Amino acid sequence: MFERRLYYHIDWALLIAILALCALGVMMIYSTSADPTRVTSRLYITQLYAIGLGIVALLITLTLDYRTFTDKSHLIYIGLLGLLLYVMFFGMVQMGARRWIALRGFNLQPSEFAKVGVALVLAKFFGENRGAPAWTDLFVGGALTLIPFALIAKEPDLGTAVTLLPVFLAVAYLAGMRMRILGILFLCCLLAAPVAWRFALKDYQKTRISTFLDPSQDAKGAGYQQIQARITVGSGGLQGKGFKKGTQGQLRFLPVAHNDFIFSVLAEEQGFAGVLVALGLYLFVILRTLEAARLAKDRLGAYLVLGVLASFTFQVVYNITMSAGLAPVKGLTLPLMSYGGSSMIATLAGFGLVLNVRMRRFTN
Repeated sequence: MFERRLYYHIDWALLIAILALCALGVMMIYSTSADPTRVTSRLYITQLYAIGLGIVALLITLTLDYRTFTDKSHLIYIGLLGLLLYVMFFGMVQMGARRWIALRGFNLQPSEFAKVGVALVLAKFFGENRGAPAWTDLFVGGALTLIPFALIAKEPDLGTAVTLLPVFLAVAYLAGMRMRILGILFLCCLLAAPVAWRFALKDYQKTRISTFLDPSQDAKGAGYQQIQARITVGSGGLQGKGFKKGTQGQLRFLPVAHNDFIFSVLAEEQGFAGVLVALGLYLFVILRTLEAARLAKDRLGAYLVLGVLASFTFQVVYNITMSAGLAPVKGLTLPLMSYGGSSMIATLAGFGLVLNVRMRRFTN
């Protein structure tokens, strides 16, 4: 349980940077949605509720010893698989995807919590082994990752499913997986790419990749979001157009501006200066979390922190490059800034574990 002396070891700088990104996200959501004539006018209020619930989740994962969570990680993992199976058969359908469980006043998206669940179970599995992981260890760890991966991809939500892979690679590498094995895995992915293109990817996913290479081939259809994202980012200039004065986000030229393309709105309204502030905050959070992994008192804590960080970093990098038109459009939110209750709660819960590991580095 939480001891009063641990209060002095909380990484307040990391916590403040995280909350600053949350506040920046609320500002951008308010800018793109605060119009009384639209149904989405109260999205920023919903986001504030999500941040409140996320802070509660952060306090829970911060207060209890992180070893308590890893000891029960198999139960958490099984519970998440149960929720993902429930979504597959009884989930709520929106925009052609079955990803949510409808609760009273809230839609729960279990796939967002899978990232934390997989980080916990992999940290426990690799943390209990000594020495470099054998092929059997990598096979078991890969299976623990691929089961939720397959369930999430089936929704379909390939973007969120892919965020689980960096968790496995980061934890396995820190546990001692040789670079030679990583090269073999990469080569296998390259060889499997044509097969995946032919049999695994759906038509809309193939269209997203082809329009990324040449958005003009379907400028009013599949390439529309990418073209508008580039225009939005480029129109901000050095100082931006000002808060609530952007044209692309305000006039709805950019679809789902409050969610997938929140960074594009930031670039348009706050310009290059605002982008530097946001990137600086994200870089600080990433480096501070890496330091928490380095200072962890045991391998279990280091694996857990790196697992949480790997998914977070991958999602940040992909969303920002996508917002700038440098990556294919996928439904990946920008952690801590994009609109989304489940994403916010899961992300803050994950950082609660990060703060937990760093805070308890001096305990027995």
